[in-house]
Amino acid sequence: MTPLDRLFALEQFGIKLGLDNIRTILAALGHPERSWKSIHIAGTNGKGSVAAMVECGLRAAGLATGRYTSPHLDRIEERVAINGRPIDRATFETVTAHVLHVIDASASTGTLKAPPTFFEVSTAIAFEIFTRAGVDVAVVEVGLGGRFDATNVLTPSITAITSIAFDHERHLGHTLSEIAFEKAGIAKPGVPLVIGRVPAEAAARIATVAREVEAPIVDAHATTDRNYPPLTLALAGRHQLDNAAVAVAILERWSASVGHISTEAIVTGLTQCEWPARLEWLRVPAGGELLIDAAHNPAGAIALASYLQDTGSGKLPIVFAAMADKDLKNMIAPLVPVASVFIATTVPHARARTADQLAGEIRRMTSVPVEAVASPLAAVARALEPTFAEATGGGPQRAVACGSIYMVGPLRARLIEAGATRL
Repeated sequence: MTPLDRLFALEQFGIKLGLDNIRTILAALGHPERSWKSIHIAGTNGKGSVAAMVECGLRAAGLATGRYTSPHLDRIEERVAINGRPIDRATFETVTAHVLHVIDASASTGTLKAPPTFFEVSTAIAFEIFTRAGVDVAVVEVGLGGRFDATNVLTPSITAITSIAFDHERHLGHTLSEIAFEKAGIAKPGVPLVIGRVPAEAAARIATVAREVEAPIVDAHATTDRNYPPLTLALAGRHQLDNAAVAVAILERWSASVGHISTEAIVTGLTQCEWPARLEWLRVPAGGELLIDAAHNPAGAIALASYLQDTGSGKLPIVFAAMADKDLKNMIAPLVPVASVFIATTVPHARARTADQLAGEIRRMTSVPVEAVASPLAAVARALEPTFAEATGGGPQRAVACGSIYMVGPLRARLIEAGATRL
């Protein structure tokens, strides 16, 4: 079994929140997380976009950067980037083999008390790669929640919470206050905590946690003392304005407390960052244009619908897939006004709804036509049929593919391999 086969086999252990395993593994590795500065980002949505903007800004300022995000779109090494570029497969495999060897040794001596999860090992791999690459700073996205997430072993220079909304309620709680409490668990004594636009209930809970640990709160939407020129964000959608505010606050705070970041570098971070599969238009070789978006929860679906309405896209065929644990009703509802038809498809994952299951559930929620096509590629081909688009009023050869990142990531990769290009 190859090192990557062993790593993926750990997915059988599912999600296990807690810090004991990751602390043991990192100690056995010699604490790679202590060899670079870090910025730690939590939130329901926007974590990846903010991480992309911040990393790009830090890099523009001349710093050697690492970035750790999850999940990946198509290849696992996409989770770990050095100076804005995903790590190569050979390096990832080499470090994976080393980390697994260290884990085996710790397990054999009884130091490691329980089998580690996929995410715990992936996090250790990322941190080891950053150390070997000699990065100055790593921008690290929380995987799930914050308080007991494996990334919460960091002692960061800055922490941030981008947004609070409903997602992963089984693990994080069923109220915004409970979810905010889990995400605020990344707050550290004396470390600035940047807060994006969050509901009042969540803001109050975050403030309580921050006060208890003596973490100073930085309001991302407070007035800045810098003068920024008019600019166009690299990432589309009105929600990116809020994400950009968080990124600016993080970079300004870094500049004030760690090392100077010029206004020009911050602008570069906002205008030149890349974050694929987020309101990304592709021109498909067979004909047509496809909007790819990883709208994987109700808040993401609202942001996607707002973008389609803001851009006057009209009603479009929507290829949609979702995992079994997602709040389907509140994901579909905001998309109904912008959908000419839903084409349910299947995520290539054991925890996914099948296309037929998904189609049946959507039909019970809306009068919009619904079809089921098991293959995402075939579903896109169906959505982009000119006669189909015209018949449903969606305009010729334009469609949307959204929902689980486990669907849109591989779909995007296969389309690009076939010759699709970004618009």
